Amino acid sequence: MSFAHTDPVARAHELLSATEEAPSLQTLAEEVGLSASHLQRRFRARYGMSPAEFAASRRLGRLKSALREGASVTDAVYAAGFGSGSRVYEHSDRLLGMTPADYRRGGKGATLRYTTLTTPLGELLVAATERGVCAILLGQDEEGLLAELEREFPAAQRERVDAGRDEWLARIIAEVHAGLGWGERSEQPLPPFDLRATAFQWRVWQALTRIPAGETRSYSAIADAIGSPRAVRAVARACATNRLAVLVPCHRVVREDGSLGGYRWGLARKRRLLAREAEVAPQAS
Repeated sequence: MSFAHTDPVARAHELLSATEEAPSLQTLAEEVGLSASHLQRRFRARYGMSPAEFAASRRLGRLKSALREGASVTDAVYAAGFGSGSRVYEHSDRLLGMTPADYRRGGKGATLRYTTLTTPLGELLVAATERGVCAILLGQDEEGLLAELEREFPAAQRERVDAGRDEWLARIIAEVHAGLGWGERSEQPLPPFDLRATAFQWRVWQALTRIPAGETRSYSAIADAIGSPRAVRAVARACATNRLAVLVPCHRVVREDGSLGGYRWGLARKRRLLAREAEVAPQAS
């Protein structure tokens, strides 16, 4: 007998993973032999989200996959388990950053403004849509960074602007530089952001921004901080999918034994970031 069949919370996870139309919390709880409130608490503690959030995340994943594979918007919406196309369009900005039809076309018609510049950490790319900043990426060269940017919106137009010629991009660059002691911190507010993320990812990223510069936290400490102590692996995944390098400081998260663990933009760069922050932290405080 599998672990999933002997553990009610894992069984609930298994049931939600196997169905396209998620049952109500009460029905799910009865199926696994727990009260609804008990299942809600234990599921969130283990997986970092409620059963409803988990089901919504899977539904969104099915929608995006179907749209990318060329299904019609109507077919994709209903195949993903959304009961009404209007619900998707009402929340398309939050879910996809654009309408389902635009997403199906790979972002065709959308324009990504971006700029790159050379820093001591390598090449830095900052990009924004008309809704807000969508990426801060680090890499070896502009070609590699553009390839990374294009994966999400392969058909979007890309417009390169000179560094400092776009208010949003310039403000983000200034913030990154100031955080690493390369410039003065501005009093101007940060621009809006255009990020497609789950509620759990947002909770993790917000927790990361509360880690003081020059300090680190373990993955389990972040899981504890967001009230999901058993969601350590989910925290690691949220760190790995962060698209706002430095500004959302996933480089400050390390393993339990203090070793660096992973980093989307390379361990050498993570090591240098931490060293630089430790050096300038007293000045930044």
